[in-house]
Amino acid sequence: MIVTVGELDRLPGIRHGFLTRNGGVSDGIYDSLNCGLGTTDERDRVMENRARAVKAAGLTDTPLSTAYQVHSAKVLVVDRPLDQSNRPEVDGLVTNTQGVNLGVLTADCGPVLFADAAAGVVGAAHAGWKGAVGGVLEETVRVMETLGARRENIVAAIGPCIGQASYEVGTEFPAPFIAQDPANARFFAANACRKFQFDLAGYCASRLEKLGLGTVIATGHDTCALEDDFFSYRRKTKRGEPDYGRQVSVIGLL
Repeated sequence: MIVTVGELDRLPGIRHGFLTRNGGVSDGIYDSLNCGLGTTDERDRVMENRARAVKAAGLTDTPLSTAYQVHSAKVLVVDRPLDQSNRPEVDGLVTNTQGVNLGVLTADCGPVLFADAAAGVVGAAHAGWKGAVGGVLEETVRVMETLGARRENIVAAIGPCIGQASYEVGTEFPAPFIAQDPANARFFAANACRKFQFDLAGYCASRLEKLGLGTVIATGHDTCALEDDFFSYRRKTKRGEPDYGRQVSVIGLL
């Protein structure tokens, strides 16, 4: 039901988890731990699933705060639980307040959790390719620093996302990445169809490493390939399904 990384587990006063699709109450295409309020799943079921995610991660028993994610580089400081009926349009959340549980929703995009235990600051970012190119990871770190975090103390963990073997993109796709830095070509592997396979996790890790963070790690799970464990937008699209669930990744201070 939950994936954790040792580098975050060992930090005092911080709990986190990358939830899978298992262990919830939803059914059908949302089977079973769908945490996406933007889906057509029954809201009561989604809220129960979110409560289960918070409990599974060992977080404080307070509502989960998530945003209306828009693939931007906008990051918000959260000092109290967010109103989930009026979610802010941002893709990164940061807090230094105990009991505020941050979450990001994904179904192939990269969930990235951040923590500076010494400063008592945590963050969560939704890094699809647009957000990653646009700077959401850098902005999350910058906002954490405004609360006292030091980048050399920050642990950043990239959770389950679409893997390179599953992520075929068109011939025009690499252009904005290579325009930023020709070295980004290494994240694109040509395939037999004369298209490319994109390494989203590797690209995110590279951007984080350039910031000089203390630790950068990726769990290595491929959400598209591991159907029993994760929801996937790309898999849904290939099958022509009407909707898809979202798994949640959570972090908070005790």
